[in-house]
Amino acid sequence: MNKNIQTFIGCKGEYEDSKIVIFGAPFDGTTSYRPGTRFAPSRMRSESEYAIESYSPYLNLDLTDYSIFDGGDLELPYGNAQKVIDIIENYVEKLLKDDKICCMIGGEHLVTLGAVKAYAKHYDDLHIIHFDAHADLRESYLGERLSHATVMRRCWEVVGDNRIFQFGIRSGDREELNWGKEHIETHMFDFSGIETLSERLKDKPVYLTIDMDVIDPSEFPGTGTPEAGGVTFKELINALRHLNGLNIVGLDIVELSPPNDPTGISTALACKLLRELLLQIMSNS
Repeated sequence: MNKNIQTFIGCKGEYEDSKIVIFGAPFDGTTSYRPGTRFAPSRMRSESEYAIESYSPYLNLDLTDYSIFDGGDLELPYGNAQKVIDIIENYVEKLLKDDKICCMIGGEHLVTLGAVKAYAKHYDDLHIIHFDAHADLRESYLGERLSHATVMRRCWEVVGDNRIFQFGIRSGDREELNWGKEHIETHMFDFSGIETLSERLKDKPVYLTIDMDVIDPSEFPGTGTPEAGGVTFKELINALRHLNGLNIVGLDIVELSPPNDPTGISTALACKLLRELLLQIMSNS
């Protein structure tokens, strides 16, 4: 594995020495409203050098205290969603064979499916924690089964009933939300109930996927499908603290769309969130 020339701030470790591997999945080929998420991984790397410090005052830890490897972006074909999923799945499988924790920067939310498929092969009892404004549980969207609007339905097909825990959901059609009541656990509007997961999922392998539109667009306008009524950044950080002690084996941040926020505030926020995620996982590993 070759280290990317431009890395996320503080993540300049060598592959062999690093527990966490960062990589980008720059794909937004099924975006249904405002495209641009394919620019997020590279923009987060470049902006991290100016927008945030490597040190977290929340945790009193610094990214430079750890060895974290940034492998750069995958080369993904724009018009072939299935091939994109396959490429991500194959790449993550290689990382898991080397006992790495994968941290994927999207891209639209569909990229999560490739990682989940790889993780489900590696961990028989995989569970998913999902932060999002949208349920993403449709069977199909505009006639397509592979879409950012169907990604959690496809993930359910991989992991099965009672393995997906959603928080912050405030949008979806009646059919998908009713379907979800029978198959997954959804906490509407905020993070109520998240404090119970540390005990309920104790010792279970957990994949964490964060769609950045879980945050209210007043704080995070740079996303493809903004949805009013979201959580704050502070509430999101507090929710992450309730996941302390969980066996988080992989994670992603998706749906940052830098072109939709020319102020750069959304990118800076995403960078800060990524810093906190990396440090929390490293401090627990």
